[in-house]
Amino acid sequence: MLKPHQSATICEERLIMKNLSHLDEKGQARMVDVTSKPVTHRQSTARGRVLMRPETAALIQEGGLPKGDVFSTARIAGIMAAKKTPALIPMCHPLEMTAIELSFSIDISAGEVVIEAKAGMVGRTGIEMEAMTAVSVAALTIYDMCKAVDREMVLTDIKLISKEGGKSGVFIRSDEKL
Repeated sequence: MLKPHQSATICEERLIMKNLSHLDEKGQARMVDVTSKPVTHRQSTARGRVLMRPETAALIQEGGLPKGDVFSTARIAGIMAAKKTPALIPMCHPLEMTAIELSFSIDISAGEVVIEAKAGMVGRTGIEMEAMTAVSVAALTIYDMCKAVDREMVLTDIKLISKEGGKSGVFIRSDEKL
């Protein structure tokens, strides 16, 4: 694998492009044809965090913010975003999701909200992007709902935690406990 400061030779570039399924033989972006892939149950979990002042976290828990219930609004925003993922990420296939759930946990003393999204479907391609999009937009919504009292919030650590289904089978992030 190349380090950020290294440049690839032409042969290395071709090898890299060959392994990227969203690039054609000329290196141009394309949507992968999944027609011949088997239909399987697929599920993905993503997680992210919003860091804030402990006072802001306390206001969220108490329901004391002027814009209303932060978690209800962020949950709806995350669900809506997951359903719109192909409109936001150019090479994502439109999917018929069968489930999307968002959960939130708050640690007031650490000034942290953890967002988790679980997405499921039966289909020919994965649902990882939908879960990560749900987490991302839920985090942005938390920021929007709380920015009047804390503009220094940080959205961080948005990542895939696990996935099931398809040719590659099960993936569980090695540095996470489920």
